[in-house]
Amino acid sequence: MLTKMYEPVIVGFPLRGEWLSPNTPGTRVPSHGTNRLGTRYAYDFIQVDWNRAGRPAYRASLLQYLLCGVQLSEYYCWGQEVYAPCSGVVTAAEDGYRENQKTNLLADMSNAYKNAHDFDPSKDDVQSVAGNYVVIQYSENIYAAICHLQTGSIEVSVGETVKKRDIIGRVGHSGNSFAPHLHFQLMDSSDIAAANGIPCAFEEYEIFRGGKWERITNGIPTNKDRIRFQS
Repeated sequence: MLTKMYEPVIVGFPLRGEWLSPNTPGTRVPSHGTNRLGTRYAYDFIQVDWNRAGRPAYRASLLQYLLCGVQLSEYYCWGQEVYAPCSGVVTAAEDGYRENQKTNLLADMSNAYKNAHDFDPSKDDVQSVAGNYVVIQYSENIYAAICHLQTGSIEVSVGETVKKRDIIGRVGHSGNSFAPHLHFQLMDSSDIAAANGIPCAFEEYEIFRGGKWERITNGIPTNKDRIRFQS
């Protein structure tokens, strides 16, 4: 049976500064290894030190991360502002889900595996996976979900009309989060537990290639791209 194909929906880039997308539909589909929870075409974004071996996402040493864990404040992206990728109406804005104060390799791996494989939409709270999140209705049957936001950072409420580039929260480590990052996806329902993913591309950003920044329009970054967006 043929699967319905979608043209990518074009939206604004939801962050500012330099980013890496370790999970992106530009590299594989499904980008997160599953079609569940609307994640088929989802993106994850982190900030890294491009000049350190292994491109770590934190200021601490690898040994500290492995042995003791790393405080959230040591992650480059934690607390960075998140912007509405489109204009629309907020249909969900869930805050108050606690973040662990630091990452822990074994605990975070266990949590990620449990939530990814054992989540039951009929009885489990979607916040156990999405953490603190916002859903914006962009148009009929197109919704933008922004997940894993910092506890207490959400600046919008249900029913509010937002404009593209409005600040809606900050990057966090809530829910099914291996480390602080932003999870972004488009989907065909406001209900993350039941939604199907919709592909999207970003209307404008830059990638660093051949020693210089190159402007990209309506693009889908890969997991190798050094991405930059400046409003």
